[in-house]
Amino acid sequence: MGKLVVVFMLFFLTKAMNFGGSSADEWHKSIEVVKEEEKATELHFYFHDTVSGKQPSAVRVAQAADSDKSPTFFGVVMMADDPLTENPEPTSKLVGRAQGLYGSAGQEELGLIMALNFGFIDGVYNGSSLSILGLNPALHPVRELPIVGGTGVFKRARGTAIAKTYRFDATTGDAIVEYNVTAYHY
Repeated sequence: MGKLVVVFMLFFLTKAMNFGGSSADEWHKSIEVVKEEEKATELHFYFHDTVSGKQPSAVRVAQAADSDKSPTFFGVVMMADDPLTENPEPTSKLVGRAQGLYGSAGQEELGLIMALNFGFIDGVYNGSSLSILGLNPALHPVRELPIVGGTGVFKRARGTAIAKTYRFDATTGDAIVEYNVTAYHY
């Protein structure tokens, strides 16, 4: 009789755990992957980071207590919605926007940790984006930043973004940066 009670209890316990029609393994499933051919895309554009004036495209959203006393502005965090243009002139064709944040992460050398989404609005890239996440040693003549993802045309992107300062105004802090991007995607 004791064995029958144990079997009976195990039966009801199992049914109670599966109540609602879901099993323990329904949260995941394997899918068949169709081999897609990887593509490479090269992009060239200019990033306009304006921190001065009445309508800046990047604004300070946080800072450490003594960040203004630091030669590298260590601890300053900026939120950006910067235009991306075809040529260096601010009035040239808009091809997208760089939205995200960057902050001064270096105490001895100006190093900006950047988390930006390059969202494109032109041609076949309209609605697609590339995600950048990495350290930008801003005073170096050439910097390499990793592409860590993408959407739309740039689905599952990886690659590099090479940044070169085109113009920097030390008085205002405004900068124009040339980007050469190589993205591998599906």
